[in-house]
Amino acid sequence: MTDTDLTPNDRQEELIESIDGLYKVDAGAGTGKTFAVTRRYARIVEQETVTPEDVLLVTFTDNAATEMKERIVLHCQYGMRELADAPIQTFHSLCHDILQEHGHDAPTHLGIDDHITGSTQIIEDEIVEHALFREFFARFSDAHPEHEALLKIVSDETSLLGLINKLAAKGVFPTADGWYRDGERHLDGDFDAFQSLFAEVNEPQNGGSKQSRLRSKLNDYGKNKLYLPDAPPKDEIRGSGKQIPASVAERVFEEDRSALKSFVHDIYYKYLEFALSRNYLNFGFLQLFAFVLLWEDHELREDIAFEYVMIDEFQDSSEIQFKLALLLASTDNICVVGDWKQSIYSFQYAEVENIEEFDARLTRFADELNDGANRVSFPVDDVEPIRLEQNYRSTQTILDFSEEALVTSAGKYDSVDESEVDIQSLSSNSEHDNTQIEAIQHDDEHEAVLTKIQEIHENPEYKIEEDGELRLPSYGDIAVFTRTRDFGRELLHVAEQEEFPMAYEGGVELFRTDPAKLLLAWLRILEYDADRGWAVVLERAGYTLDEIKHILDAESYPDEMLAFRDQLTKLDTVGGITRQVFSKYGYTGAYADVLLNTIQSVHSSTTLTRGDLIRFIERGIETGSTHEVHTGAGTDSVTVQTIHAAKGLEYPIVILANMNSGRFPPRSGGSSPVSYQDPIGLRQRKLFAEAHGHPHIYDNWKMDVLRRCLPRDYDEERRLLYVAMTRAESHLVFSSGEDPNTFLEELPVEITEYPPQLDDVGRPATEQTQLQVAIPEPEGPQGYTPHSLMSDDVFEDVEEGRGTAFGTRVHEFAERYALGEDMTPSNPDEQNVQALLDSLSGEFRVEEEVYLPLSVGGDQVTISGVADLVHVLPDRVEIIDYKTDLGRHGESEYRKQLSVYYHVVADAYPDRDITASIFYTNEDTRREIQPLSRAELEEIV
Repeated sequence: MTDTDLTPNDRQEELIESIDGLYKVDAGAGTGKTFAVTRRYARIVEQETVTPEDVLLVTFTDNAATEMKERIVLHCQYGMRELADAPIQTFHSLCHDILQEHGHDAPTHLGIDDHITGSTQIIEDEIVEHALFREFFARFSDAHPEHEALLKIVSDETSLLGLINKLAAKGVFPTADGWYRDGERHLDGDFDAFQSLFAEVNEPQNGGSKQSRLRSKLNDYGKNKLYLPDAPPKDEIRGSGKQIPASVAERVFEEDRSALKSFVHDIYYKYLEFALSRNYLNFGFLQLFAFVLLWEDHELREDIAFEYVMIDEFQDSSEIQFKLALLLASTDNICVVGDWKQSIYSFQYAEVENIEEFDARLTRFADELNDGANRVSFPVDDVEPIRLEQNYRSTQTILDFSEEALVTSAGKYDSVDESEVDIQSLSSNSEHDNTQIEAIQHDDEHEAVLTKIQEIHENPEYKIEEDGELRLPSYGDIAVFTRTRDFGRELLHVAEQEEFPMAYEGGVELFRTDPAKLLLAWLRILEYDADRGWAVVLERAGYTLDEIKHILDAESYPDEMLAFRDQLTKLDTVGGITRQVFSKYGYTGAYADVLLNTIQSVHSSTTLTRGDLIRFIERGIETGSTHEVHTGAGTDSVTVQTIHAAKGLEYPIVILANMNSGRFPPRSGGSSPVSYQDPIGLRQRKLFAEAHGHPHIYDNWKMDVLRRCLPRDYDEERRLLYVAMTRAESHLVFSSGEDPNTFLEELPVEITEYPPQLDDVGRPATEQTQLQVAIPEPEGPQGYTPHSLMSDDVFEDVEEGRGTAFGTRVHEFAERYALGEDMTPSNPDEQNVQALLDSLSGEFRVEEEVYLPLSVGGDQVTISGVADLVHVLPDRVEIIDYKTDLGRHGESEYRKQLSVYYHVVADAYPDRDITASIFYTNEDTRREIQPLSRAELEEIV
């Protein structure tokens, strides 16, 4: 059935016919908002006095804008050619058009002596802009020694770029000598608003019998922190009663931030100047200059204003976009369409309050815009609500169940007042409702998910509706969603091993892919003739570690590789080198194309030398920079993607995986040393000082208290859960490992233990959406790991255990905590690890790679592995390996593993005593191991 065959329901018809006046449309998931919005647009331009140039329709992606145009032409007299230049576009492209035509001098309104030209580039690639910002930051640091104290606390300069973009989205802009309009008030924060939050979290619990949540949170005040000497002690902050003393609110809020504001102003303003001097703008700066231009030029604003303004997906708008919409409207014919329940992009500066508090914000923003001039000339006090309630996607069972997501606790200290949650229930249009809603659990969650998919495939119990009839499900009907990317990639890896039809869609850590690593290796060879480059290339060619070591020592590189190096040296551009490397190794497809384009963009947009580019790629590997790579899932393949990537999509069957503690919601990690947040304003988490006669970076005790007063945004996590559920048309499955998250425990669904039992898929696997390279079989001895020396027999009769996922999580906690990250233990084992690490006073070498060469039957064998922790002291070195076993049944086999680490460390530290021990995290005990000799290890091999 085509779009022209459909008849609007009553609420859709109300929206289509309501073309004059202010409207806020609550368009729930799957309620046909695009259908209604495009017909409303067609109805508007049917009027004799209105043309497409009079109507602004804002979408949030270019694809959505194209789809809107295609649908509109079905219902009006205008064709695609006539709508080609119509203002049906994103905020970014709209602002770009305004600046290209009218904004040549817009920077001068901020005191910048530069211009926006017709050739000004728009930087859309985050990776490219990061490279540009790092180039700028290096220059800024050299030129501004007055900011030394603040520059020293910045470990990742791109966090400051995020701060600049956040302020731009808020409408806070710098001028040559201060802040545009009243922008500085935002930086100072709002003490009254903060005091209300403080009082709420400081209220005693259980009717006054239990201490407040704030006092409980501050029990670890100062733990693993280094404060300046003037920081108050914990008992002074926490007080002696059930609450924190009320005076603490003002004490932590008030802080001299003049130096911080000056630093942020200068780096913000200078970066604007840098971008213009290099002839580029990012999306945030497009909106910034368009806003300033419309604010200052009254004649221009009146000339380009639109008679009708419609904004789709309004829950995804920022504050500056709301204000731009008002500046671009000549009448009160404004219609915003969205759904607060699907606001999940706060990390992209979307403010859900724009739609939740639309009426109040409309009035407040209009008053702000009319400061000094009449910029919003129409009344804004008569907003008509319209609610679309008929759902055309999901069964009623799924719709009813999805509402639970919005009132479910997300964590231990989280609670929801259901009376304050305005949920407009949706009615399903589905003819069939045989919905299955299930929850499965197993320690090996990846294989459990794949087993569940096999169970669903062509199973009559999971029939899905199509054209009013029920049919059996295929693999292509199934999607697996995750909160974060890591689980999806792990699942895809397991699926590859099983030749399972599955594909990953969404963000890719581009520089951690094989093509990027190999390109980096050849660039290193060309620039430095470096061993690090040759080692990667030789390993890729199939040489063993011992062979590689010999080649590097003797510098006797294979003739074919030397010839290829000489061939690369004759190429003039990095793009040419990249193409030649990819061609040699057979890298084609989406990953290679995007990587080539990114490398060329970075090199052409910056002044980076080839050596700088090498460091840029290294930084990308280190930070895991992501890039969107869109590839087809193939025929009849399961799709794996994050919930964010699935927004706007729909699938007959959804599996919401990795519903595990610390994964959804994810554990909070470290934050930027300089940040902006409502209502506390601009703050710094670290302080550089010489309090004890030595320069050091200290923790800011005030910020530590402030962040505990602010609520964690669990509401957005609930909305993410809701979005994931409402992507499902017919069936919904949740999965977890051994430690389900609070969401899954609180939702009204029974969690069933689900042992994996994978069958052979029985057909060729669909081509996967990542690159592979054939590695030749190496000549000579094979490598071993310590685990390959261990016998599994000792584990066969063990009935009690907590699974590999639990062990992985404890190891991950131990690694991150040892590296100094601000981590909170989530279980007793992690608490024991924390206590152990706190008790150690030496230098930590974490996840240390070890290589032990052995001679077996005249052949060289290398055993390689990773030691959990090497604790280096002046007189000795301790090797510590974490085990999460509930008993000591594996100790004899672990001895082999520890023995390998022992000999490698002993060779590295010949002048110190070496010990090797197992730390049983469950028991909180360390067991020293007597290592096997090299001869004994060789015999085992």
